[in-house]
Amino acid sequence: MDLVLRPGRPEDAAESGRICFEAFSGIARQHGFPSDTPAADAAGGMMETLLNHPGFYSVVAEIDGRIVGSNFLDERSPVVGVGPVTVDPAAQNGGVGRRLMQDVMQRAAERRVPGIRLLQSGYHSRSFALYAGLGFEFRETVACLQGPPIGKTVPGYEVRPATDADVAACNQVCRKVHGADRGGELTDAIKMGTARVTEHGGRITGYATDLSFFAHAVGESTEDIRALIAAAPAFGGTGILVPASNSALLQWCLGNGLKVQQLMSVMTIGLYNEPAGAYLPSVLY
Repeated sequence: MDLVLRPGRPEDAAESGRICFEAFSGIARQHGFPSDTPAADAAGGMMETLLNHPGFYSVVAEIDGRIVGSNFLDERSPVVGVGPVTVDPAAQNGGVGRRLMQDVMQRAAERRVPGIRLLQSGYHSRSFALYAGLGFEFRETVACLQGPPIGKTVPGYEVRPATDADVAACNQVCRKVHGADRGGELTDAIKMGTARVTEHGGRITGYATDLSFFAHAVGESTEDIRALIAAAPAFGGTGILVPASNSALLQWCLGNGLKVQQLMSVMTIGLYNEPAGAYLPSVLY
C-alpha cells in the first residue's frame, strides 16, 4: 500500500471529521478519559472550518485513494500551531502520523517561521514519544478545566468585548508575555464576537479570544486572567487550559468549582520565551 499526502480540500471535511472523532474518542476511551470531540458531526464541522480557512495549511493522507488521516498548521500568527493531527484507528501505528507531522514541519521550515508549538494529551504516551522524537521540547503541563460559570468580578479589573481598535494594545500585551503576538487569531475572534479584554488602571492589560478549548488568553498578571475567567458566561468545548505552574490561578479555579478533565503537555520547536506574565494556551498552543 502506498501512502500519498496531498493538500486538504473542503470535500474532505466529512471523512476527516469521522476519522478525527473515532481517533480521539478511541484513544480517550482506552485511557478512561472523555473525548475532546463529543460527536462525529461536531468534528466534521470543525474540519470544514479549518479546510475553508485561508489561515490554516492542511494535509490529508491517503492509502489506495482512501483518506486515513489529516493534519493542520495554524498560520494566522508569527508562531504556528500544529493540529489536530488524526489517523484512522485502522491505520494507526504504521507511520502515518509521523509523515503528517513531517509534512507540516516542512511547511513551517519553508515559511521560515520562528517557532512551532502544539499541545499533547498527557495520557497518550505514543504521541508524546512521536513529537519528542521529531525534536519538540516539553515546556509546560496544563490542566484542562471545565465547570459552571463562576460569575464573579475581580476588583479593579473591568472586562468588556474586544473591538478592532483594541488589537494593537492586545498584541503588545502578547508580545510582552510571549515574545510574539497572536493577532491573526485575535482578529478572527473579534469578528466572531467572542473576544474580551480586561482593563486595569485605565489601559488594556489582558485579553481572551474566548474561554474555551480552542481559544487562548494573555495577561500581564494572574489577576487579568482571573478576571477574564470569572466573567466568562461558559467554558467552551472540553474547557479552558490552565498552566499547572501557575498555582495561584489553578487553585483559584478549583476553589470556584472547576474540575480537572485531563492534563496536557505544551511542546515547542524554535522560538520560546518563558512567559513574562500569565496566560491560557489554546489546544493548538
